Amino acid sequence: MSRRHMLKLAATSVAVIAGGGLDTARTQGVRRIEQYAAELDAIVSTAEPIRELGSGYGVAGSPAEGPVWVAESGYLLFNNMQTSQRLKYTPGQGVTVARDKTNGANGMTRDLQGRLVSAERDTRRVSRTEADGSITVVAETFQGRRLPPPNDVVVKSDGAIYFTTPSLERGPNDAAVGVYRVSPGLDSLSLIAEGLAIPNGLAFSPDERILYVVDSGPRHVIALDVLPDGLRANQESRIFADLGGPEPGGSDGMKVDTAGNVYVGGAGGLYVLNSQGKKLGRIVHGLNFTTNVAFGGADWRTLFFTTRSTLNMVRVKIPGTPVPPTRKPAGDLWQ
Repeated sequence: MSRRHMLKLAATSVAVIAGGGLDTARTQGVRRIEQYAAELDAIVSTAEPIRELGSGYGVAGSPAEGPVWVAESGYLLFNNMQTSQRLKYTPGQGVTVARDKTNGANGMTRDLQGRLVSAERDTRRVSRTEADGSITVVAETFQGRRLPPPNDVVVKSDGAIYFTTPSLERGPNDAAVGVYRVSPGLDSLSLIAEGLAIPNGLAFSPDERILYVVDSGPRHVIALDVLPDGLRANQESRIFADLGGPEPGGSDGMKVDTAGNVYVGGAGGLYVLNSQGKKLGRIVHGLNFTTNVAFGGADWRTLFFTTRSTLNMVRVKIPGTPVPPTRKPAGDLWQ
């Protein structure tokens, strides 16, 4: 999310603790999992504990962001945008610094070869970290114009990379605010959606026919139909879910499990939606803003989520969609 929008939200709906400046104000009382529909029973128990794994990692405008699980090594990476650091959470060991000087990296994911792909706010580019540690620029301009600061990023099973540019700080000569697609070979960049107020988090449905996009302005999740080649099936978009409400909290990053359920922040906490956008329940973590989500653990049944300054987890019953995605045979989902 753009720095200006996050600061605006902070000014209107967040109490910031004096001295540390951290977003640690509790807004919902006791942590709990609320059930709205019977279908939640198959997804997460309302008795499941919500655990805080660490705190002190960011503030409004420069929060904790971009969690991604590294399955082969058994740890989670996430970003502290405030300090421009990449942090590493290892179960049983806690949080350490994995890398300094990340260029204000925000959302992260991994490509089909397991390379880390990052949306860098400060350099206004999407980058890829190679096996030897060198950096490949995935995208930084579109049609000769500089990109607004990228925010979130996701990789499709064919290797294409999708990212958002939600910044309200876009200059008059910058490329459009929207959703972009980079071809698997990095040889073409397409603008596949524009016109959203603040396009932010991204996630594919398990069959990759739908690309979900968070529009943080109205706190909506938008659904875009996608063809097997990764481009838009039509120019129509629809509101998949409205996550607004009187309580503090916005919509930012999101993830999808293997059954098609969507996990995304909104007013009052982190929502669990079914594949039709029905609200099944809400993880009330007691903090003002859910910034991003990731599945991990050996069985992909640990739901990690960041708020502005914390890293948290809760165990769920249905595994998340793995990262990197499993390559799907061309056309097999469309038969």
